[in-house]
Amino acid sequence: MPAAHMSTVCRSTLFVFVSSFVAITLKAQSLVPTPAYSDEAELSKVEQWVLSQGTGTSIAPEIAAALGLGSDRLPVKLKSFRTSDGVSHTFAVSTNPSQKAIVISALKTIVDKMTIYSVGTAWLTDRSGILHETIRVDASGASVVPNTSRAAEFTNIKAFFVKKLEATAPSITSSPSPRISATAARGKKETK
Repeated sequence: MPAAHMSTVCRSTLFVFVSSFVAITLKAQSLVPTPAYSDEAELSKVEQWVLSQGTGTSIAPEIAAALGLGSDRLPVKLKSFRTSDGVSHTFAVSTNPSQKAIVISALKTIVDKMTIYSVGTAWLTDRSGILHETIRVDASGASVVPNTSRAAEFTNIKAFFVKKLEATAPSITSSPSPRISATAARGKKETK
């Protein structure tokens, strides 16, 4: 009879041990720090870069209105890069606290006699990189178009800015790695 009793005690102890282990494991997993931005916030690092190093300006009222961002000029910080075909790829982050938005555009400035206007596309997004609104801009103004009509171009321009960030500020996008100074490296060679 003591052997049967011992078996029950062992099973009970094992059950308590496994239950405790599972509870401790789950608790430890919940203590893992979560990143400041979710993995879905694909443009958050580009947003930080533009806010810290971008130029202060504003978006024209007609573009802001077409994107649903009010009828006034929208103050932004932006980074812009002109391509060889004369198109300016611009990443603008709203600095208006009540209008959290990112406007990405691919616009070419046209000078026609005495008229200056832009032609191209602008997209409204946020740090998640989700497309909220697409507008076409031409000589007659800005008009909303279906997001699906320019979705591939939007994906390409997002990738363009992520690559620009990586190329111009590798320390922002790469994880810290241990570095050794030239003096320390020379000292190590000499001691070998």
